[in-house]
Amino acid sequence: MYGKIIVPVDCDKIERGGSILKRAAALLNDGGEIVLLSVVEPVPAYLTIDIPQDILEGAVADSKARLEDLKARSGIAATVEVRIGPPAHEILAAANEHKADLIVIASHVPDFSNYLLGATADRVVRHAECSVLVDR
Repeated sequence: MYGKIIVPVDCDKIERGGSILKRAAALLNDGGEIVLLSVVEPVPAYLTIDIPQDILEGAVADSKARLEDLKARSGIAATVEVRIGPPAHEILAAANEHKADLIVIASHVPDFSNYLLGATADRVVRHAECSVLVDR
Protein backbone atom coordinates (compact mmCIF):
# COMPACT_ATOMS: atom_id res chain seq x y z
CA MET A 1 0.00 0.00 0.00
CA TYR A 2 2.67 2.54 1.03
CA GLY A 3 6.39 2.55 0.28
CA LYS A 4 7.63 5.15 2.79
CA ILE A 5 5.84 5.95 6.04
CA ILE A 6 6.80 8.58 8.60
CA VAL A 7 5.79 7.71 12.17
CA PRO A 8 6.29 10.70 14.50
CA VAL A 9 6.35 9.75 18.17
CA ASP A 10 6.13 12.00 21.20
CA CYS A 11 8.66 10.35 23.52
CA ASP A 12 6.68 11.60 26.53
CA LYS A 13 3.83 9.36 25.31
CA ILE A 14 5.90 6.45 24.05
CA GLU A 15 3.13 3.89 24.60
CA ARG A 16 1.11 5.59 21.84
CA GLY A 17 4.14 5.21 19.61
CA GLY A 18 3.91 1.43 19.76
CA SER A 19 0.31 1.54 18.60
CA ILE A 20 0.93 3.77 15.60
CA LEU A 21 4.13 1.90 14.69
CA LYS A 22 2.13 -1.35 14.43
CA ARG A 23 -0.51 0.39 12.33
CA ALA A 24 2.18 1.75 10.00
CA ALA A 25 3.78 -1.70 9.64
CA ALA A 26 0.40 -3.14 8.61
CA LEU A 27 0.15 -0.53 5.83
CA LEU A 28 3.71 -0.91 4.53
CA ASN A 29 4.51 -2.49 1.15
CA ASP A 30 7.02 -5.32 0.97
CA GLY A 31 10.39 -3.61 0.72
CA GLY A 32 8.97 -0.35 2.08
CA GLU A 33 10.50 1.75 4.83
CA ILE A 34 9.26 3.22 8.10
CA VAL A 35 10.97 6.29 9.52
CA LEU A 36 10.40 6.45 13.28
CA LEU A 37 10.72 10.15 14.10
CA SER A 38 10.86 12.22 17.25
CA VAL A 39 11.18 15.99 17.43
CA VAL A 40 12.87 17.79 20.30
CA GLU A 41 11.68 21.34 20.72
CA PRO A 42 14.47 23.88 21.18
CA VAL A 43 14.71 25.81 24.42
CA PRO A 44 13.50 29.42 24.01
CA ALA A 45 16.38 31.90 24.03
CA TYR A 46 15.08 33.75 27.06
CA LEU A 47 15.40 30.54 29.12
CA THR A 48 18.85 29.45 27.98
CA ILE A 49 20.63 31.39 30.69
CA ASP A 50 18.80 29.47 33.43
CA ILE A 51 19.38 25.90 32.22
CA PRO A 52 22.48 23.80 31.49
CA GLN A 53 23.82 24.08 27.96
CA ASP A 54 23.89 20.36 27.32
CA ILE A 55 20.18 19.86 28.01
CA LEU A 56 19.29 19.83 24.31
CA GLU A 57 21.94 17.23 23.51
CA GLY A 58 20.66 15.14 26.42
CA ALA A 59 17.08 15.40 25.16
CA VAL A 60 18.14 14.29 21.68
CA ALA A 61 20.10 11.32 23.06
CA ASP A 62 17.19 10.35 25.33
CA SER A 63 14.70 10.53 22.45
CA LYS A 64 16.92 8.40 20.24
CA ALA A 65 17.33 5.80 23.00
CA ARG A 66 13.56 5.65 23.58
CA LEU A 67 12.86 5.23 19.86
CA GLU A 68 15.49 2.50 19.57
CA ASP A 69 13.91 0.72 22.55
CA LEU A 70 10.43 1.05 21.02
CA LYS A 71 11.73 -0.35 17.73
CA ALA A 72 13.43 -3.28 19.50
CA ARG A 73 10.35 -4.11 21.59
CA SER A 74 8.05 -4.00 18.57
CA GLY A 75 10.30 -6.09 16.33
CA ILE A 76 9.43 -3.79 13.43
CA ALA A 77 12.22 -2.65 11.14
CA ALA A 78 12.48 1.14 11.05
CA THR A 79 14.96 3.93 10.62
CA VAL A 80 15.24 6.13 13.72
CA GLU A 81 15.55 9.88 13.29
CA VAL A 82 15.54 12.71 15.84
CA ARG A 83 15.15 16.33 14.76
CA ILE A 84 15.26 19.64 16.59
CA GLY A 85 12.63 22.32 15.97
CA PRO A 86 8.90 22.97 16.03
CA PRO A 87 7.23 19.52 15.84
CA ALA A 88 4.75 20.09 13.00
CA HIS A 89 7.37 21.83 10.86
CA GLU A 90 9.94 19.08 11.37
CA ILE A 91 7.43 16.28 10.73
CA LEU A 92 6.41 17.91 7.45
CA ALA A 93 10.04 18.55 6.51
CA ALA A 94 10.93 14.89 7.18
CA ALA A 95 7.99 13.73 5.06
CA ASN A 96 9.11 15.93 2.18
CA GLU A 97 12.79 15.02 2.44
CA HIS A 98 12.04 11.29 2.60
CA LYS A 99 9.38 11.58 -0.12
CA ALA A 100 6.91 9.85 2.19
CA ASP A 101 3.64 8.39 0.94
CA LEU A 102 2.01 8.49 4.38
CA ILE A 103 2.37 10.01 7.84
CA VAL A 104 0.84 8.00 10.70
CA ILE A 105 0.41 10.30 13.68
CA ALA A 106 -1.25 9.93 17.08
CA SER A 107 -3.71 12.49 18.32
CA HIS A 108 -5.65 13.14 21.48
CA VAL A 109 -9.05 14.51 22.32
CA PRO A 110 -8.62 18.27 21.95
CA ASP A 111 -8.84 20.53 24.96
CA PHE A 112 -9.46 24.26 25.07
CA SER A 113 -5.83 25.19 24.31
CA ASN A 114 -6.02 23.29 21.01
CA TYR A 115 -8.83 25.53 19.85
CA LEU A 116 -6.66 28.60 20.43
CA LEU A 117 -3.26 27.33 19.31
CA GLY A 118 -3.95 24.13 17.36
CA ALA A 119 -2.40 20.73 17.88
CA THR A 120 0.59 19.28 16.05
CA ALA A 121 -1.59 16.67 14.35
CA ASP A 122 -3.94 19.42 13.13
CA ARG A 123 -1.07 21.32 11.55
CA VAL A 124 0.35 18.20 9.94
CA VAL A 125 -3.03 17.27 8.44
CA ARG A 126 -3.55 20.77 7.04
CA HIS A 127 -0.12 21.17 5.47
CA ALA A 128 1.09 17.68 4.50
CA GLU A 129 1.73 16.97 0.83
CA CYS A 130 1.10 13.25 1.37
CA SER A 131 -1.68 11.26 3.01
CA VAL A 132 -2.00 11.44 6.80
CA LEU A 133 -3.58 8.82 9.04
CA VAL A 134 -4.53 10.20 12.46
CA ASP A 135 -4.86 7.58 15.18
CA ARG A 136 -6.97 8.60 18.16
